[in-house]
Amino acid sequence: MRLGVLDVGSNTVHLLLLDVYPGSRPEPYASHKLALRLVQYLDQDGNISDAGRDALTSFVVEARDFAVDNAAEDFLAFATSAIREAGNGAQVLEHVQSRSGVTLTELAGDQEAAVTFFAVRRWFGWGAGTVLDLDIGGGSFEMALGDNALPAVATSVPLGAGRLTRTFIAGDLATPQEMKALRKHVRRELKPAVAKVRAAGEPTCVAGTSKTFRSLARICGAAPYAMGPYVPRTLHLEDLRLWTRRMEAMTPDERAEMPGVSPARARQILAGAVVAEAAMDAYGIESLRICPWALREGLILRRLDQLSSHADVRTVDPRHLVGAA
Repeated sequence: MRLGVLDVGSNTVHLLLLDVYPGSRPEPYASHKLALRLVQYLDQDGNISDAGRDALTSFVVEARDFAVDNAAEDFLAFATSAIREAGNGAQVLEHVQSRSGVTLTELAGDQEAAVTFFAVRRWFGWGAGTVLDLDIGGGSFEMALGDNALPAVATSVPLGAGRLTRTFIAGDLATPQEMKALRKHVRRELKPAVAKVRAAGEPTCVAGTSKTFRSLARICGAAPYAMGPYVPRTLHLEDLRLWTRRMEAMTPDERAEMPGVSPARARQILAGAVVAEAAMDAYGIESLRICPWALREGLILRRLDQLSSHADVRTVDPRHLVGAA
């Protein structure tokens, strides 16, 4: 079966098509994405502007048609913090559905953390023991810990790399005062969330998911993604501290020249590094393992489990959505 998964994130809207069957691993067939950066369309009241709403709707229609043209038989669509935390998020979702026929499922922060954990567990297996997963997005930072398929505790805090950059760093070059305020805010927000997670147990495996962690690991010397997902990649706190300080003295253009950093994420990678460093400090972690699977793969795997259970699972054929626009 060909499955389409549409992910509306803070930075990118991404459609991934996969050829799957019950029990299979997710094998990508085709990809179609747009660096929409919805957070740039937020007004002073925290609402997504009409321009942002219309840009999102236009791409959802485009993604739906791409799925149809490539013979997708099932379609999942979800939205994370960019929609979840917008004041008019519900109205934006309603507008998208009315124009495209596509229903975007809004995930709560703890749900996002739990589903990402589910993917990490599948990747590392039961032999990993108690897993702690850290995931830095554009709008939020998710943490989850447990020794089962789903976590014992999952939480989300508003410490996304994009959000923090917009709030604390005004120019291309961060000032010492801005960095001090940023670090103080991150530590303050992390403290109760980390205490909640640590109360559930001590991890035997610590994983980092998301583009931010992958980029930070690459900056600190991990193998390039072109070498494939099965090459072990580790992020060490000592290296992260060094490169975070170096990035403070760089402009976004200079950061974009670093390995693993795209121009679209060069501005916010510094704030992401501050969050990663503060979290590793708070948990007493000297290193973590990079997991190539995250939220999207977790949703895919759960969908495959539903199909494997022989339950009455209703699939959404994207061809039935055409004509809604």
